[in-house]
Amino acid sequence: MEVSTLETAQHTMKELCREYIHYLGARVSPYTIRNYSSDIGGFVHFSNTNGIEYAEKIDLNTIRLYLGELRQQKIRTGSIRRKISTLRMFHRYMIVEREMDVASIPRGFGPKVERRLPNFLTVEEMNSLLKAPDVSTVKGLRDQAILETLYATGTRVSELVSLNVENVNLESGEARVWGKGSKERLVLLGKKAIEALKAYLAEARPKFLWRTRTPALFLNRFGERIVVRRIEYLVEQYAREAGLPMRVHPHMFRHSMATHLMDGGANLRVVQELLGHVSLASTEIYTHVSMAQLRISYLKAHPRSNHRHKLNNQVTIPMDFVSGRGVPGYKDLMESSKS
Repeated sequence: MEVSTLETAQHTMKELCREYIHYLGARVSPYTIRNYSSDIGGFVHFSNTNGIEYAEKIDLNTIRLYLGELRQQKIRTGSIRRKISTLRMFHRYMIVEREMDVASIPRGFGPKVERRLPNFLTVEEMNSLLKAPDVSTVKGLRDQAILETLYATGTRVSELVSLNVENVNLESGEARVWGKGSKERLVLLGKKAIEALKAYLAEARPKFLWRTRTPALFLNRFGERIVVRRIEYLVEQYAREAGLPMRVHPHMFRHSMATHLMDGGANLRVVQELLGHVSLASTEIYTHVSMAQLRISYLKAHPRSNHRHKLNNQVTIPMDFVSGRGVPGYKDLMESSKS
């Protein structure tokens, strides 16, 4: 009888998962809800498979075993950390909102962060990609506006598809986006992006609006808000047409924009604001380009660097210089500087 009473007082992981996703509701974006559902659902499946049905029986040792299984599946460290972060928020909900006696997951729990440099395109590669759409068609006008906006603003693709027409001010060259955690920020539109958006809004978007009226800025062929997967496909398609040798995805526009800004001398805090990074540490990864420039400038200018004679024939660093790419003799210069 006591066992029965105990079990009815406990909460199954499946029930709590459904309640938590419902609780998130309007608090976060649909993209975030999808990720949370997937991450928590994976842990619930692991727990149930190992005979743990009730949330009160979850402890840190259970989560360590879950980490071990994720590593065996060769899940990337960044993805594992995201899953642990999701579980931490889930446990916080159970402790604070439901007043349940469950284990809290401390910060720093899980694998260490892998510090990897982001993949990005050179200015020349980006220009080739931006010219790929056929602007003589309504689809091409839309796609060019999408690509130009991605590059100009550095928005995440989920932020881009969430844009409404009213969020864009072409007169001031600004757009209002909602990033992670539904945080609002202003991003800037350059001249090319403004021109592409004006052409799209005047000549293409009205032709997509054939079924229903929608506030969405970018539409698909059915007149509905375009989805993330479609933009991923378009970027891959135009990268092939532009003859780029690497696989290109929308997030590379964000990396490229930030890298090119840093390379052009932009302030790190400014780049942080434009990207919507909470921590400056997330933005500092883009300083690797500026450091490469700094090294060349030092070797060229310092009278006692012992490399000045090797740089006499070097022209000034071009505006489209990107870390180790596009500068003749850069590789040889770096090798000689080590000797």
